[in-house]
Amino acid sequence: MSSPPEIPFHRPSIDDDDVRAVAEVLRSGWLTTGRRALAFEDAFAAYVGAAHAVAVSSGTAALHLALLAAGVGPGDAVLTSPFTFPATAEAALYCGAEPVFADVDSETLNLDPDRAAEVLDRERGRRRFRAIVPVHYGGQPCAMEELLPLAERHGLRVVEDAAHALPAWRRMPGEGVPHHGDHLAPPPAGECWRTVGAIGDFTAFSFYATKPITTGEGGMITCADGDTAELLRSLRLHGLSRDAWKRYTSEGTWRYDVERTGYKYNLPDVLAALGVEQLKRSDALAAERRQLAALYGEALAPYREHVRVPRAEERAGHAWHLYPVRLRTGALRDRAVAGLRERGIGTSVHFIPLHLHSYYADRYGTRRGDFPAAEAAFDTVLSLPLYPGLGESGVARVVEALADVVRGR
Repeated sequence: MSSPPEIPFHRPSIDDDDVRAVAEVLRSGWLTTGRRALAFEDAFAAYVGAAHAVAVSSGTAALHLALLAAGVGPGDAVLTSPFTFPATAEAALYCGAEPVFADVDSETLNLDPDRAAEVLDRERGRRRFRAIVPVHYGGQPCAMEELLPLAERHGLRVVEDAAHALPAWRRMPGEGVPHHGDHLAPPPAGECWRTVGAIGDFTAFSFYATKPITTGEGGMITCADGDTAELLRSLRLHGLSRDAWKRYTSEGTWRYDVERTGYKYNLPDVLAALGVEQLKRSDALAAERRQLAALYGEALAPYREHVRVPRAEERAGHAWHLYPVRLRTGALRDRAVAGLRERGIGTSVHFIPLHLHSYYADRYGTRRGDFPAAEAAFDTVLSLPLYPGLGESGVARVVEALADVVRGR
């Protein structure tokens, strides 16, 4: 009797339209940044309700350029969460700035506005804070209704790390309706749903292979100002003038000007074509993720003594990029990792807090005990498989395997 197929931690959702679009670019003779990248930018901006979107080579590149455009430079400080992937803090380091951490909320694992305010007040006069980078952990938007006023009080630009958060929404003061958010309950009077990508000054998205939509590698920056968008386009390709984009077309010229120091961060058409097609299915992919998260929550309910499940906040439209459960103890989490692997099921841990890594400990003197909520989460968190195509049977197998572990089988 053959064993059941393995369940990987993640599997990208690729269909025939995705393959066709990429093949068309390969046959076109134009592979690098061109009209497909522009089409992806236009479609993405419309999708999240942003005025402008600029495609780049990765989510890390998106964070880096967004911070540069926000005015972050040497000697500045950037406030962010320690409970994130290294790219969040590295982007500040690329600018010559210092990443400074504030602890997370113990429930959402997002940046805690109260802890952020404490850090800003305590460090005022000692550090020159220029920006705050909220990380929408797992796809649940941060408390932007509190973080935006906090940033305004301290004169900070807001650069959102939305690598997990497509599509996602937050209930905010004001008027409006969400894009593609029909599943959300109507907000009370005086509030509206705002799409992540149209809240802060800049929002950085990732299209890495595991993300809600993928281009294999890639990212996007959204912003409200046209001049800033043009700056980002220049920064992503060696600081060249705008005319350089047309130099290989019938409309262009071989002459161009280097206006500033720039980078090689452009997104080629061969990847952008995949992004265009993936974006068309983003609503359907997100709906399936919501269904899978609901199935997990229901199936794991009998084991709540041992397994704490994540929940969407009332104020949030969750993207469900991750399904991070919290085990009763760290030892149980470690047994669960091994036990599920033995049963052919992939898992992951999101994340090892940045301040516990040797680089930050050696450079900034951070240590265990500095950010208790982030550390408590890391000690017991386990991300279960969640991706379109997993299906009800896949969730059932994962839950059955996890139940065996918590029962000591």
